[in-house]
Amino acid sequence: MTLDEYISGHSSPENAVLEAITRDTYVHVLNPHMLSGHVQGRVLSMISHMIRPKRILELGTFTGYSALCLAEGLAEGGKLVTIEHNDELEETIRRNLSRSPLGEKIELVIGDAKEILSDLTFGAHNKENFELVFIDADKREYCAYLDLVYPLVPVGGFILADNTLWDGHIIDPAYDKDKQTLGLRAFNDQLKEDDRFEQVILPLRDGLTMIRKIK
Repeated sequence: MTLDEYISGHSSPENAVLEAITRDTYVHVLNPHMLSGHVQGRVLSMISHMIRPKRILELGTFTGYSALCLAEGLAEGGKLVTIEHNDELEETIRRNLSRSPLGEKIELVIGDAKEILSDLTFGAHNKENFELVFIDADKREYCAYLDLVYPLVPVGGFILADNTLWDGHIIDPAYDKDKQTLGLRAFNDQLKEDDRFEQVILPLRDGLTMIRKIK
């Protein structure tokens, strides 16, 4: 037994809908490793339950697994808005969300996250703040995403950023010219110097950074 298997075996199980989404993603979708998966999904759910947000924003839906995990902790009457760039996944995402009653609390927006967040109509449509944001989209754009979501998050709100250790590439000189690695390094370095936030990187899976807006 590996340590990862031990951790998974001693964590609360994912529900039947999430199990089905995992199975279908690995059978039918390219790059299934992008799925948050059992343990990270339980962490996302736990964080959401701790915060009890009224509104959640997710950048990068993939097949809907993480959105459903985050939605588990929504306050009564809460809503999650998730943005996915790959329109070829739209049918799969909508089908997966419809498998769960939580899907009714989730609004899927298809398009480029930077363009959508920069669009004044998005700000008008979403007049309330997002107490929790999950960033898991184009790694090259993490710095831009952080600046764009900043005004949408209240002081004391939380931002989660996925893949911030990037399978160890973040400190590997062999990836010094890889654009995704460079994007993540720039994001981590920006956070380190940004007094608007406090943050901690958790060595969970591919790295999960927890960020709290303090000003």
